[in-house]
Amino acid sequence: MTIRRLTTIAVLFSLAAVLLAMAKPNFSGSWKLNVSKSDFGQMPAPDSATYKIVHEDPKLRNSVKQSSQAGEFEFEASYTTDGKECVNQMFGNDFKSTLKWDGDALLIESTGHFGDNDITINEKWTLSEDGRTITIARTFKSAMGEGEQKVVLEKQ
Repeated sequence: MTIRRLTTIAVLFSLAAVLLAMAKPNFSGSWKLNVSKSDFGQMPAPDSATYKIVHEDPKLRNSVKQSSQAGEFEFEASYTTDGKECVNQMFGNDFKSTLKWDGDALLIESTGHFGDNDITINEKWTLSEDGRTITIARTFKSAMGEGEQKVVLEKQ
């Protein structure tokens, strides 16, 4: 092999390594809430929750089913991860969200209304190295107060 050919191969391998390092996490899958590893702060923890996520970047669709003493709750949302505003409905109210990447973390900023209260919710989604756990660090703020939560989801 010539020096030129070896150099070309080395450059291609380096480029492939850089491209793999730049790949964003894929959150697709069926996920189950681990209540014992999660922290809902001042809010009561749900009894159970499942998330079905379809992530084909820049599109992300999330279907949530949650059960608690307050009853059953279902929510479906469609987003894009390119920073464009997305509008979804929750309890008949519009929620506006923008999603963007911060390295390997997906940041979600949402605003909406519950009754007469404006609410702001910020989330940071991270995927474990083995791809088996999503951790969502959530903060929320409204006229009724502020809070933080940590939601831990495990792949099914």
